[in-house]
Amino acid sequence: MEPTIVITGATNGLGRLAAIKLAQQGARIIITARSQQKADQTCQEIGTDRVDAFLGDFTRLDDVRRIGHEIADRYDHIDVLVNNAGIHAFQPRTTPDGYPDGYPEMVAVNYLAPWLLTHTLLPALQRASAARIVNVASEASRRHGTLRIPQDLTETSLFSARGSSEHYGRTKLLDIMFTMELARRLADTTTTANCLCPGFNATGLGRELPFAGVLEKALTRLRIGDPARGAGLIVALATDPEFTGHTGGYYTARGTRQIQPPPPGNDPNAQAQLWYETQQLLEPVAR
Repeated sequence: MEPTIVITGATNGLGRLAAIKLAQQGARIIITARSQQKADQTCQEIGTDRVDAFLGDFTRLDDVRRIGHEIADRYDHIDVLVNNAGIHAFQPRTTPDGYPDGYPEMVAVNYLAPWLLTHTLLPALQRASAARIVNVASEASRRHGTLRIPQDLTETSLFSARGSSEHYGRTKLLDIMFTMELARRLADTTTTANCLCPGFNATGLGRELPFAGVLEKALTRLRIGDPARGAGLIVALATDPEFTGHTGGYYTARGTRQIQPPPPGNDPNAQAQLWYETQQLLEPVAR
């Protein structure tokens, strides 16, 4: 039986490439999209009738929860969840809803949304014989600055385009810590959780910058960044028998090897604290 795979952020970039490859393997693909137009275009590009789309905005955690429940209600089980959706914002923004006047947008989309979607889909994942959760993180996490939990989950602060890298890296460190704590909590089950850095990729790079399209084309012509390599690692962690039973790992597309996150990301106590604070923060919306 071919797997049922949920993949977020599949309307462009690495997610789209990974979704196409997974569909070519015969998987049933479930994507999320912000608009019907994007959903229809992506389904056409994936090119199979075994693809479904659910609409929602990941800056709205109520949408994330709704999507999770809609997916769980429609499918008997989920074999793989790929949390790939993410943004690198070059100016500070807050979400339109949430604690109490919105969350920092990058924190919400890059970390809180995948945490909540995973929480909502976990019963469906555990109905599979051996499910996998794959979170797309980044080696940008090594430039995270100073991590402060729980303040970093809710505090908004001004930053420039140059200073945005630290904020982005911090959200990716949260993803790694979340993955490792999740793996620990699922240790006695058949569900595994791993994360990865897809490497430097031209695809979708700095799409908020006015010259992003020109830059992406130039980098592609110069063969700087290989999105196929990052997408290939997503696919491998999602389906390759080589990773059966492997959990709590952080992998890089550079050589497809396991690496260690920067401190304090590798601290089990910090991982547990992050989980607790996130659970407390999202408890009202996670019901």
